[in-house]
Amino acid sequence: MSVRLTELSHGGGCGCKIAPAVLRDMLSGIPLAQAFPDLLVGIESGDDAAVYQLNEQQAIIATTDFFMPIVDDAYDFGRIAATNALSDVYAMGGKPILALAIVGMPINSLPLQTIQQILAGGAAVCAQAGIPVAGGHSIDAPEPIYGLVALGVVHPQQVKRNNQAREGDVLILAKGLGVGILSAALKKQKLDADGYAEMLASTTQLNTPGSWLAEMDAVHAMTDVTGFGLLGHLLGICRGSQLTAQVTFDQLPLLPSARQLAQQGFVTGASKRNWQSYGHEVELAPTLAEWQHNLLTDPQTSGGLLIACSSDAAQGIVQRLHGEGYAHAAVMGQLRAGAGRVVVG
Repeated sequence: MSVRLTELSHGGGCGCKIAPAVLRDMLSGIPLAQAFPDLLVGIESGDDAAVYQLNEQQAIIATTDFFMPIVDDAYDFGRIAATNALSDVYAMGGKPILALAIVGMPINSLPLQTIQQILAGGAAVCAQAGIPVAGGHSIDAPEPIYGLVALGVVHPQQVKRNNQAREGDVLILAKGLGVGILSAALKKQKLDADGYAEMLASTTQLNTPGSWLAEMDAVHAMTDVTGFGLLGHLLGICRGSQLTAQVTFDQLPLLPSARQLAQQGFVTGASKRNWQSYGHEVELAPTLAEWQHNLLTDPQTSGGLLIACSSDAAQGIVQRLHGEGYAHAAVMGQLRAGAGRVVVG
């Protein structure tokens, strides 16, 4: 029996995320964990993972991420979901040590072999990262869901938060934008083989540079760009650091097929929800077209690291990223004084 995984779910990848404004309302009544002094990072700044200090040399990073299929190939879906989940550990500056699988599958409508391929894809990425899938939990669910709990370690003094950027910092994005637009085209069976290859190469590329970026004093803040789009995750840095980002659209790295498809009108529903959540905090140049606007809010699945660093270190970081295979890595803007806004020209 041939099954298109994307037809079994109402959303896909990080586009499944609850809209930022709705999530803020949901969490507004949750108390901050101030009674736990060893909790270095909690929910206070919407960071990528929790970080708990164990001793003077070690802190543990804990995160979880899961979603519904963004592609139809089961093995590829497993790889993408696992890469995306491990990204949060790297975004905090850590190294993963183990993972647990989160599995929800419609047992009566999805062949067992397909489910096995999803799990195999996730296990293959974890093996690439040098960690085991040490267990997990599974349920019978109406839509296919897969992801990981990911644990990592980091030195307490090398944690890279999303709220420690400094005025004058340069912004670097390590992967090209446009995964959500490619996924929208795929769901409508309008994505060609080259576009699929671009999408798969980006979404299965582990964000391992986060580990060495953590060792650099010149790197002040870091996050990864996922379901809230570039603007949403950049606003997280700006709000937490009380700065304004100045972004030049023409400097943004874009996946080649995504540019063309965006110009043809492909867009995700999550992109529009994202803008409704935070558009009042963004100033867009009137010369920007709608397709450019859509790329700025496009939900990324397993997106790139967004790095705020001192200007004198930026060129060396980009060169090293290029040398390690992150061909789209580029300087995309700078941070200046201001109160939590993004300006795009």
